[in-house]
Amino acid sequence: MQSRRKSAQQLKRLKKMTKYKFLVKSKGIYGFVINGHSGYAESGSDIVCAAVSSAAYMVANTITDVLGVKADIVEADACFSLKLQEKDIDKCGVLLKGLQLHLDELCTQYPEHITSGE
Repeated sequence: MQSRRKSAQQLKRLKKMTKYKFLVKSKGIYGFVINGHSGYAESGSDIVCAAVSSAAYMVANTITDVLGVKADIVEADACFSLKLQEKDIDKCGVLLKGLQLHLDELCTQYPEHITSGE
């Protein structure tokens, strides 16, 4: 008979989840906040974390280094956020919308590891 009790490791994994939220004004998306560990796999092997991190950094680098837009970026342990000034929303909105679509799709594929904070 198979036990229905979850091991301590399984319970610990269930508590881990990446959460994200997009910051929206009437003019459009002006930033995002991503925090937490997905718990999909061990560090270095976590494809959910890699997909989220890679996409977020690509958007941030494109905004700051390619478009030359100044953004308020905060990087801390398991937290990454970016905020734009209102005047830059039109210039960067398509990139932020693309990131939103990407993260929403990851939610569909990995609902136990990533969720929208909306």
